[in-house]
Amino acid sequence: MERINRIMDNSIYLAKQNRLDELEKERIYCRHGLDHAISVARIMYIKALEQKLSFDKELIYAAALLHDIGRCDQYEKGIPHHEAGGELAERILLECGFLEEEIAMIKEAIQSHRKEVDEIGTFAALLYEADKLSRDCYRCKASDSCNWTETKKNHTIHY
Repeated sequence: MERINRIMDNSIYLAKQNRLDELEKERIYCRHGLDHAISVARIMYIKALEQKLSFDKELIYAAALLHDIGRCDQYEKGIPHHEAGGELAERILLECGFLEEEIAMIKEAIQSHRKEVDEIGTFAALLYEADKLSRDCYRCKASDSCNWTETKKNHTIHY
């Protein structure tokens, strides 16, 4: 997981993640910090093993760590975070030694993680599902005012 450690030490990643932590400091809804990203990574990896999908663990962790990296640009510039995140991820992944085909797969998953993916078993579908499953709506104090639909909220543990 050498390249994952490079992401964690990357100056762009660190600056965006630190800024995001600052921007969401007072947020009452789900936050998008490192805890969330690691939860998404672990769920993605477990789901990949359960579904016997052959995605590399390092690619799973890279996608999970970077999937919300565009949130700062959403808050500060109005750019949807999945769009900004794909572009930022591409720069970070290049700096961290990922191959072009790996970058393309991760970028596509990040850019599509806001909408449900029809094709089960794809890398993008795995990220989408893990992102949603990572949320503990059943114990959230802000659940009543959250904009997620009741069918989207996790009221039970099912992963």
